[in-house]
Amino acid sequence: IFHLFLHTRKKMGFLLLLIICQCAINSIKTHSVSKPNIILLMADDLGIGDLGCYGNRTLRTPNIDRLAEEGVTLTQHIAASPLCTPSRAAFLTGRYPIRSGMAAFSRVGVFLFSASSGGLPSEEITFSKLLKQKGYATALIGKWHLGMNCESSNDFCHHPRSHGFDYFYGLPVTNFRDCKPGQGSVFLKGVQKDLVTPIQITGIALVSLAVVQYIGLLKVPFQALGYFLLIITISLVVLIFFFYHFRQLNCFLMRDHQIIQQPLSYENLSQRLTKEAMKFIERNTDTPFLLFLSYLHVHTALYASENFKGKSKHGLYGDAVEEMDWSVGQVLDVLEKHNLSDKTLVYFTSDQGAHVEEISSAGEVHGGYNGIYKGGKSTNWEGGIRVPGLLRWPGVVQPGSYTDEPTSNMDIFPTIVKLADAQLPSDRIIDGHDLLPLLQGEVTQSKHEFLFHYCNAYLNAVRWHPGNSESVWKVFFFTPNFSPEYSNGCYDSHVCFCHGGFITRHDPPLLFDLSRDPEEKVPLTPETESRFYEIIRVIQQAVDNHTRSLHAVPNQLSWDNLLWKPWLQLCCSSLFQSCYCDYESGGSPLQMHLG
Repeated sequence: IFHLFLHTRKKMGFLLLLIICQCAINSIKTHSVSKPNIILLMADDLGIGDLGCYGNRTLRTPNIDRLAEEGVTLTQHIAASPLCTPSRAAFLTGRYPIRSGMAAFSRVGVFLFSASSGGLPSEEITFSKLLKQKGYATALIGKWHLGMNCESSNDFCHHPRSHGFDYFYGLPVTNFRDCKPGQGSVFLKGVQKDLVTPIQITGIALVSLAVVQYIGLLKVPFQALGYFLLIITISLVVLIFFFYHFRQLNCFLMRDHQIIQQPLSYENLSQRLTKEAMKFIERNTDTPFLLFLSYLHVHTALYASENFKGKSKHGLYGDAVEEMDWSVGQVLDVLEKHNLSDKTLVYFTSDQGAHVEEISSAGEVHGGYNGIYKGGKSTNWEGGIRVPGLLRWPGVVQPGSYTDEPTSNMDIFPTIVKLADAQLPSDRIIDGHDLLPLLQGEVTQSKHEFLFHYCNAYLNAVRWHPGNSESVWKVFFFTPNFSPEYSNGCYDSHVCFCHGGFITRHDPPLLFDLSRDPEEKVPLTPETESRFYEIIRVIQQAVDNHTRSLHAVPNQLSWDNLLWKPWLQLCCSSLFQSCYCDYESGGSPLQMHLG
């Protein structure tokens, strides 16, 4: 009996030890995937074919490629929109931009001016707000492009700090050609084209009134003519003033709510943005942090510092890509220096595909490469929305792994919210899905059975990945009219538009199977695909269900919200000094102006 008692006690002790060890392992595992640091790296207009890890053999991107080698590569990672403003709104909120009013019904689908009144609504919940509530230090460094003020020049209703970021260092709008002297203008061609007809009509109307008045057919009060001329004159003066001073009024650098450089200087700009990111990490080595490093590269105007200029095989565009890669390396190095790599999820992407129509006045290609994929920025062909997607988290994500399943940039919202132990909002639809089960191999299929592709506020295309099939069906209800006709973009208008004479509608819709035809070369027909009408029917039912889930919201990209409003203009000195200042270099506004 005594021996039996000893044997039983030993066995029970061994089982107890096993239970304790398992609990400890589970505790470590839970700790490792709970409240990690989050670094989100977003390029601007980068093509999926510009990176070595996606097949490029001439551009040098060793640091970005390192993320792929040490993490997972998403090969069907989809931007929620092919344009900057709506794509970034979807990224921050996990929701299609149509739900937040961040999708335009007009031709212009992004914010163009710092003094517009539209922006990401305060009612929207961003991942930065939720992580901040959970004790995360939060920072946005780089490009914002989601609005600034609503009613006055200092209400900052749309500012990053009003959307959960403790710290902001960057550009409130975006990096335009007009921001860099000698790089041409995004607006000049369009303004010239759009103003010719109104000026002609006004001129004809004035001449006609003068003739009618002269021959006595109609008596027009001179006072009315005077008011009309005054309004026309004031409008022209304001327009000329605005475009003459566009660089000062729209291209400036802010730290939190203060302008620190107006206009923006490109000298060592990448180094300054990178240094700010590194300093933020070093300030928060003992605190969970969220860093959104939103690169200006490789949106035009292109730029590169002396260390990178002329060093790539692809001109200034390649120089800019390789400089951005250097910056990514600096961020990864500072994580290693402070032993934070294993505690940090790093994600790299682009807000949309490469802008293929970007060609300098000298004929140099300033747009990127979308690999085998058709089209580019502003279109929902794969080249416009299929973007890099890299996630690294040592010990949690399998290094060197791939997933071919459809994923979205909206998925980052629920993924990092869950990791921060925060709750997803229950009062609204979240269109993204937690990526971690897919990345860790717990599931093999994406939760995105359907993805809806909008061109501004117009439903343009839908992708369907049935659960029992490897096929990825994609239908187009309309497609942009490329110009020239057989080119790969809308070169005559610089971007493609979403309605009217700029598109061709399709009834029945164009149908592709991306699993067999990722280049979207040959539309399927009832003759070549026996299930053609069944596929169209299923997708149409999904569209009907999706449409019923939408609710009317204020349009943040209406003409009223897009237009420049002088009373919302941010200016670090005064309009009489043309809004010049440079606190980055230590100079005063007046010294900068006189200089």
